[in-house]
Amino acid sequence: MSARTWNGSYSESTHPPRPSRRFYQPPQTRNPVSDAFYDSVERFGRSTRGGGARGRGGRGGGRGRGLGRPMNPVFNDPDPFWDADDLGEEEPAEPNAKAYDDVPVKATGKDVPEPVTSFSDLDISEALRLNITRCKYAKPTPIQRYAIPVAMTGRDVMACAQTGSGKTAAFCFPIINGILTNPHSRSPNGAFDGRRGYPNSRAASPLALILAPTRELSCQIHEEANKFSRETGLKIVVAYGGAPMSQQLRNLERGVDILVATPGRLVDMMERSRVSLRGVKYLALDEADRMLDMGFERQVRTILEDMPPPGKRQTMLFSATFPAEIQGLASEFLSNYIFLSAGKVGSSTDRIDQKVELVEDPGKRDFLRKLLQEQAANGSDGKRLTLVFVETKRGADALEHWLMRIGFKAVAIHGDKEQMERERALKSFKCGRTPILVATDVASRGLDIPNVSHVINFDLPRNIEHYVHRIGRTGRAGKSGLATAFFTAKNAPIAKDLVDLMKGANQEIPPWLNGYAEENPYGGDGHYRRSNGYRNNNYSGGGGYGGGYGNGGGGAAPSYYDDYPAAANGGSDNNFTYGASFDGGYYPPPPPPPAAENYGFEQLSIGTDDWA
Repeated sequence: MSARTWNGSYSESTHPPRPSRRFYQPPQTRNPVSDAFYDSVERFGRSTRGGGARGRGGRGGGRGRGLGRPMNPVFNDPDPFWDADDLGEEEPAEPNAKAYDDVPVKATGKDVPEPVTSFSDLDISEALRLNITRCKYAKPTPIQRYAIPVAMTGRDVMACAQTGSGKTAAFCFPIINGILTNPHSRSPNGAFDGRRGYPNSRAASPLALILAPTRELSCQIHEEANKFSRETGLKIVVAYGGAPMSQQLRNLERGVDILVATPGRLVDMMERSRVSLRGVKYLALDEADRMLDMGFERQVRTILEDMPPPGKRQTMLFSATFPAEIQGLASEFLSNYIFLSAGKVGSSTDRIDQKVELVEDPGKRDFLRKLLQEQAANGSDGKRLTLVFVETKRGADALEHWLMRIGFKAVAIHGDKEQMERERALKSFKCGRTPILVATDVASRGLDIPNVSHVINFDLPRNIEHYVHRIGRTGRAGKSGLATAFFTAKNAPIAKDLVDLMKGANQEIPPWLNGYAEENPYGGDGHYRRSNGYRNNNYSGGGGYGGGYGNGGGGAAPSYYDDYPAAANGGSDNNFTYGASFDGGYYPPPPPPPAAENYGFEQLSIGTDDWA
């Protein structure tokens, strides 16, 4: 056996060459260690798979973990989310873009940039333009026409648009284009350069951060962002709870430009010093109203404290609903921002045919059986999917088992299920193997599931914003859909809000529903009070609807005061636990209260376990 020299060992390596920089230099190739470093030492055990770089059996000697090759090189091959053979057969992303032509957009703010009518009008990189074409985006939706030009100027954005109107692309396009076209300095803490532990900190330092409230939504955004950034060299990583952190940390170690994360998992990584946000240039919050109103506010504030202040970063907030009080809170995170509203804020689309059925609680299952049997008799095949929303996790499991028992293929998803179970359930539902999905509100926000033709509110939510997001799982991307709600006497508090919403969407309103609305003129119980994953039912004090907190003194306050301390209502808050909400001291000024009435509605709250 011939002897191998030190130089021969290096030169004969089958290590693939670093690809040429076509559009963008990925993180692992920035600030590279000098080649002299590699020429000065021999690396035993160097394999074609990158393992064993630190010596046989030593630390880093495992497969793919040493200095054998730069982590995650960018080649011209399609990434795992793409199949070149299938590109011509994908369903168009905007199959009915004309349906949005008559949706008005209102822009509020100083020096609003002119909207665009075509993607060709945008000054974007050729790589992004090519990917937009690959995704078959024919023309921008109303919110995209306004939001993308505004964001590309570097202005902060707060945008409210109907469900299924292309909000994900509206913030992904400016972020991707900004990173591709604008040179950014390294993070001040010395970001990870792609080689494990050398020479800088192990803390990953993304240039952009996208926050989402649920695991499923974060995975969906990650998948879409990968499509938009194909063959650009951008490294996009997703981090969420319910899955092992080790693999997510390994992905971060390979370098990251855009981090998509849920707040809880991101804070955990920050506390372990594995992520630094001091170099973030772009911040996007999807479903921003829920991020600030469901127990995530403290986590969001912790995250924002680790990144540059407003004015030094660009912030974009998107949602289908933006209550006025949440707009006020969100404005704390923005600087010189522009508010965009496509259609009426918090409204539904008229492409969703809304039906409300008056039923009794014991008769809900029989009514659901009849509805599904009629749907099957009309020739609905497996590709037409039905999404059934219930109020509780236990109710979701029970309804799933009952549907299976009577012959319907169904699967349930809720916050108590393991992440693998949730992913398996969604995959089975999307492909039509189980055409009925029973879900809690964990599936109500942001998820884009093609072919959902029918949304059934087996249990109506106590909040009209939740209802808007639920029915928004159908009628997406310009398509039509059907939403059926089972209304019982206990849903009376939401009747007025429901009537107003249906009127705004030109829906037929049953006379009996108008009667319930007239009996409950002040609407539903507003937004739930939330705390960090536990329930808070310390509502006492009497008289008014939404009256005192703890031992508060009552009085009739509008329903949305249920989210705020009794200081806004004239009561006290000795026993109220704020959890993660409103620590910053922002309380909206109260409007003149209506005449006092004692509604006596049951008050409940939802913990974050259904959302994380």
